[in-house]
Amino acid sequence: MQKNWSRHLRYTLAGLSGITLAGLYLGYPVYGLTVGLAFYTLWTLGQTRRLAQWLANPNADNEAPQSLGIWGDLFDRLHKLNQNYLETRDRLRARIDRIQESTNAMRDGVIMTDARGAMEWWNGAAEYLLGFRRNTDQGQYIYNLIRTPAFTSYFDAKDYREPLELHSPAKPHIHLQIQISLFGDDDRLIVAKDVTRLHQLEQMRRDFVSNVSHEMRTPLTVISGYLETLSDSADELPPKWQRAVNTMATQSFRMEALITDLILLSKIETGEQTMNDAPTDVGALARQICQDARTLSGEKQHDIIFQASSTQRLKGDENQLRSAFSNLIFNAVKYTPAQGRITVSWYTNSSGGHLSVKDTGSGIDQVHIPRLTERFYRADPSRHKDTGGTGLGLAIAKHVLINHDGSLEINSRLGEGSEFVCHFPQERLIEGAKE
Repeated sequence: MQKNWSRHLRYTLAGLSGITLAGLYLGYPVYGLTVGLAFYTLWTLGQTRRLAQWLANPNADNEAPQSLGIWGDLFDRLHKLNQNYLETRDRLRARIDRIQESTNAMRDGVIMTDARGAMEWWNGAAEYLLGFRRNTDQGQYIYNLIRTPAFTSYFDAKDYREPLELHSPAKPHIHLQIQISLFGDDDRLIVAKDVTRLHQLEQMRRDFVSNVSHEMRTPLTVISGYLETLSDSADELPPKWQRAVNTMATQSFRMEALITDLILLSKIETGEQTMNDAPTDVGALARQICQDARTLSGEKQHDIIFQASSTQRLKGDENQLRSAFSNLIFNAVKYTPAQGRITVSWYTNSSGGHLSVKDTGSGIDQVHIPRLTERFYRADPSRHKDTGGTGLGLAIAKHVLINHDGSLEINSRLGEGSEFVCHFPQERLIEGAKE
């Protein structure tokens, strides 16, 4: 460019010098110079006008305007820059179109909004699942279209670790799972998944377990009654029948316990059991359960210690809390070797209330911890006969804590014992009477 500019300057000076010399030869050197400068100025203005017209509409002609000297180089360079820009634009547009096509092919609804919730783009599945209209909803706030308080709270909270489940505002029979991700300057990428079938299957499972449990209770009660009668008259039976009757009575008792836990878990899950958010003295409740645990320990003589550093009460259902706490404490008794130590603690801090159950048992392998709260899951199936448990205790405890806005934390290592901690939010704590 610098070389072309020097050449252009030399040609321009040479031209002006020639016109000036011609004027000098004719006896009018000033007029000759003036005419030369005027001609050059008019030519430059003409090139400037051509440049302005071309820049105003560079796509009207694929070729750059033809010119001489530095103006020709300028037109060529601008033309190359424009061509590179067009190629880059077309390439990016093709990628965007491909991404939009692939997103539109998804069965899940995808929505993009800005930080305030104004809708910028969504795919076809979002129109079907949520009832959005492309012609009228562009730029609308999403919480004006999904008029559910739970969604508004979820959108504003910016805590998207867990998905939100709700019914579609356009099709109430569709059950949706909403997951939001943050990107850019707090912009949102919202994915709506149709989980209606999973929801229906889960509801069918709950109904089946509840119905079967209730139907089995009556015949099992009859069987247990007759076995209890036979056990009372065991002395009159032959020795081989005495053992059989005692074994059947034991298994009948275990089955009754299983059915009782299944019914309780079903009620907690389906909300059939009415929640009573009355102030509960967790310290007194846990102390009473520890006393029952000492009785359960019997000959094993566990050292069961209860500590309470707070007198704050907990808003919750005492019966549900009793079930959750007793399952954790009784499990510690069952899985801790004789003369082991079990420490139960109730304390509060800035994050809420916490009930800890810590034992000196054999511990649990890390691979089992994520699944411990599943129904009937056992880290060590071989101990099933020894403990006599139903495999539902931790599942019940987890759902009780969910009903109380809490969570269950499990810390354990093989050979180092286990600790189960029930966490409750600060909002559920109230001041209790001072001791």
